[in-house]
Order: sequence, then structure tokens, then C-alpha cells
Amino acid sequence: MVKNLIGRSSFMVCLLLALSVPMMAFAVPSGKLIIFNAGSLSVPLAAMEKAFEAKYPEVDVVREAGGSTKMARLISDAGKPADIMASADYTVIDKTLIPAHAAVNIRFATNQLVLCYTEKSKYADEISAANWTEILQRKDVVWGHSEPNLDPCGYRSLMVLQLAEKFYKQPGLYEKLLANRPVANVRPKAAELVALLKNGQMDYAWEYRSVAVQHGLKFLTLDDHINLGNYQMDDFYKQATVQVTGKEPGTFMTQTGQSVTYGVTLINNAPNQEAAVAFLAYLLDPQGGLKILDEMGQPPFIPARVPTVEMREKLPASLQALVEVKE
Repeated sequence: MVKNLIGRSSFMVCLLLALSVPMMAFAVPSGKLIIFNAGSLSVPLAAMEKAFEAKYPEVDVVREAGGSTKMARLISDAGKPADIMASADYTVIDKTLIPAHAAVNIRFATNQLVLCYTEKSKYADEISAANWTEILQRKDVVWGHSEPNLDPCGYRSLMVLQLAEKFYKQPGLYEKLLANRPVANVRPKAAELVALLKNGQMDYAWEYRSVAVQHGLKFLTLDDHINLGNYQMDDFYKQATVQVTGKEPGTFMTQTGQSVTYGVTLINNAPNQEAAVAFLAYLLDPQGGLKILDEMGQPPFIPARVPTVEMREKLPASLQALVEVKE
């Protein structure tokens, strides 16, 4: 009798375990999903959020945007909770979040810098790839860029000016340009520059091409030697360097020019890892998030990339098939 009871109990335990496995395997993501992202990703991520929440209605995507360096430091220094961090410069993730706060860095898109303006801008009917450096030196022209210490677009803007000096073979051009750009024209967020352009308070601003397309701005496309948009020019780009503030107060680090590459990571102690993995699977899907990026003027990497086999193996199994190993 006792033997029968034991056998029956064991059978019930096994049955319950067997039934629970498929339930766990097919659990539907739910709850709040916190994403910190570069400001230049705000528009495509809004579209991704809408599509993702339609697919997973129990998930509430909460996004916070800003300069990539600033957003990464909110995680590393301020200890703010986040599930995903998407950066306009993948090296921000390497330098600020890995290994203490993240283990992987997935490169998923590229971009290039352009000089944005509107029909209200002074000399809008005159500016061209041949004369933009002269126009930005005119005293009645107001132009700016984002803060290099907070936003990769900021230090990349300065790199573009340095590279223009070298490409056009005009010694001193970098300093001459900056002499006509007061500190007040350096804004914390690139999004502020878009608003200033549209209301006529600023004539020209440096932005990513995708941002210009998404906001309907006019823009000047520069030579590949200057725009940081062609990885084959990396040897030329690395001639540009910008010093920015480091992790600790009073310290500095040097950013070296290279082609624009965006990165995304899963935060180690993500409060909602299940939803985070599901969102990354959507973001990295060529028919999902990567398609949205492409439609909004930002070329994606298909497939997305990680630098080593070891890093790919650190990814959840559901994401490994969506990335390739490539330096």
C-alpha cells in the first residue's frame, strides 16, 4: 500500500513537472521594459515600440533618450535600472558598461554625419559641398553641435571639422570654424538642435543623416573622407581625435575617429530580462527592427555583429542565430 502511494506520488510529481516545462518555454513577456537609448534612435524606436507592444500587449516599453555617454553613465554611475542600452557609438558600451554592467555588445547599424539646415537658414540657397566651410565662418551665420562629453554626435561633429581641414588641405581650418561657434551653440542633446533649426534660431547643425531624414530637414552630404560613414575610410578617420571627460571627475579620455557604428546591449541585472530578450530579437530581425531602421534612413547591419565567438555564446540562445561573428 505504501509502495503504491509512493509510486503514485512520484508519478504525479513527474506529470506536474512535464506540464510545467512547456508552460515555461512558451511564457509570454509582460511588465515594464526599460530602454535607454541614443537620441538619434528615438524615432525608429518609437515605431518599434508600437509594433512590439502590438505583438506583446502585456509589455509596457518605457524609453529614456539622451546622449549615449550620458545614458550609459546613468546606469554605471547613478545605478538607474535599465533592461537595454542602445548607443550611437558602440565603443561607449565597451568603455562604460562592459564588464561590470553588461557582457555583450551587438553592432546593428551605421550612419553618417550631415550638415542640416532649413529654408529659413541664411545662405540656404547658396551652400554646397564646395563652400560650406566658408559659409560656417561668416559672422552672421549661427551653427552648432551637441555636447561632446555627453553625446557621440558631439565629438563626431568635431572630428568632421578636423577631417575637413586635412581633406581640403587647409591648415588652421578647424580653429577658424570653431571661432565662429560660441559655446552657447553647443547643446546637451542633438534633439535640441532640431528644434532650434526648425524655429529659425539656428542656421546649421551637425546631425546624423537618419535624424535629418526623419525630421524632414534639408542636409548637405559630405565626401566620404569627412562624413564618418564609410568603414573603408577608417584609416583616414583615425587622424581625428577629441578629448572628452572620463568616468571619474577630473579625468579625460581620447575618442579616435572611426566610422559610425551603433551598438546595443542587454544589461546584466535587467529587471525584465525576458521582455528584454524578446525585444532584442525583434530589433535584430531583418523583417522587424532592422527593416524600420532602413526605412528611416539608417543602414542596418544584416545580420548584426559581435566581435568574437565567445561573445556570441554569452547571448541568450534565441539571439545567437541573429548575429554573426565579425570584427
